[in-house]
Amino acid sequence: MFNIPTVFKEKLSETLKAVLPILAIVLLLCFSIAPIPPSILMTFLIGAVLLIIGMLFFNVGVDMSMNQIGERVGSIITKSKNIFIVVLITFIMGFVITISEPDLQVLAQQIPSIPNHTLIFAVAGGVAVFLVFAILRMLLGIPLSYLLLGFYAIVFALAFLVPGDFLAISFDSGGVTTGPMTVPFIMSFGIGIAAIRSDKHAEDDSFGLVSLCSIGPILAVLILGLIYKPDSTEQVSESIPIIDNTVDLWQLFASGFPHYIKEMAISLLPIVVFFAIFQCIARDISKRSLIRILVGVIYTYIGLVLFLTGVNVGFMPAGNYLGQTIADLPYAWIIVPIGMIIGYFIVLAEPAVFVLTRQVEEMTSGAISSKAMGLSLSIGVSLSVGLAMIRVLTGISILWFLVPGYLIALVLTFFVPKIFTAIAFDSGGVASGPMTATFLLPFAMGACTALGGNIITDAFGIVAMVAMTPLITIQIMGLVFQIKENRLHHDLAEEYVEVTLDSYDDYEIIEL
Repeated sequence: MFNIPTVFKEKLSETLKAVLPILAIVLLLCFSIAPIPPSILMTFLIGAVLLIIGMLFFNVGVDMSMNQIGERVGSIITKSKNIFIVVLITFIMGFVITISEPDLQVLAQQIPSIPNHTLIFAVAGGVAVFLVFAILRMLLGIPLSYLLLGFYAIVFALAFLVPGDFLAISFDSGGVTTGPMTVPFIMSFGIGIAAIRSDKHAEDDSFGLVSLCSIGPILAVLILGLIYKPDSTEQVSESIPIIDNTVDLWQLFASGFPHYIKEMAISLLPIVVFFAIFQCIARDISKRSLIRILVGVIYTYIGLVLFLTGVNVGFMPAGNYLGQTIADLPYAWIIVPIGMIIGYFIVLAEPAVFVLTRQVEEMTSGAISSKAMGLSLSIGVSLSVGLAMIRVLTGISILWFLVPGYLIALVLTFFVPKIFTAIAFDSGGVASGPMTATFLLPFAMGACTALGGNIITDAFGIVAMVAMTPLITIQIMGLVFQIKENRLHHDLAEEYVEVTLDSYDDYEIIEL
């Protein structure tokens, strides 16, 4: 049973370590080279407070509920040993959960030429189909690298056929739809399925679901791009609210709360209904555990409402205005190193990153620490934001970055341990969450507006870049891990031979 006060104290410490560096960087910029109006600064600070409280409740709630629900559902459907039931329930679950993902609604509004419901259902179908592929891969023991190589070949073949202005949004969709609602449930679902396997590859196969689920939305949106042929003239920049007094400031946040209260209720409902149905069938959980899960769901709900209100209402205007101000400087190039610094720290404030790094550490019994995972993600996102800012300054096509980036990542899959490949490709979807969409994307849009660039082609795509670079950095970490492990085994083998020879010499002396 959870000791609630202790858990809150631990999670608060983790949350403050993740968020305070972002606050420090933004404040340093505001009081030095990038002055912003006091009203936007106050909006940002209130958003930061909501973000901290929201992350605190979310992280406690996920541990108490989402992880438990996902693992139990995964175990129950796999124990049925009926492949039809496994496929059907997995598809329905993937479809319903994706439809309720908040970021998908935002994505749909960015592409007016494609009807909202058409885009939402197509993306949800893509996630559902690839979640089925991911589960079948686990059950059949198919190497993840083969599937990734094949599916990404199809993705890039389609990418050269769709309108150029549509490419960035297409690749952004893969990161956007694997958000704070989808990731914890899907990852726990995979762990629950892997838990009933006793073979030596079960641990490796427990990861990789998010990586395949990220491909589905990209393919779905690319196919829609071939059908509808949307163009860049349909998108406008994010507006910055004008706040004259404290009453307006309060009304700004007050108007956001009802929206996210409703949105998160709709998002959590499918998961709760699914678990209720499975619990009625299985009846394998105690009353005390059921109450703990219910409390965890409530904490998760409160956390997501506060978090999303804080980042959407408080962070978006600040990110946009900062981007504009820095890009207007005579030395606009400075936005590249500034973006890299922000990217290094901001990924640690993503809610789903907490879930991933903790589950990786637990599943590998500490062999891959959460600290090492965090460092690899930070380096990856830092590089991706730097490259994204270069795109904003120069207007280089996103394919010049994505094609070689994914090629390097896919080649590495044949040289690193399987578990690192699965974790790396999961990390791509996890790293590109709401913090990227609500601060980094407006930051790039603001800079693009100031420089007179094309928002669709030059600013959009930052989510895709953030989703790509961790694939490389975490696999490089895996390569280093493997080299060190091989060297350790070699040293131990040499030591064993020396000890054996010494023992043999001693035995000969005794015989004589």
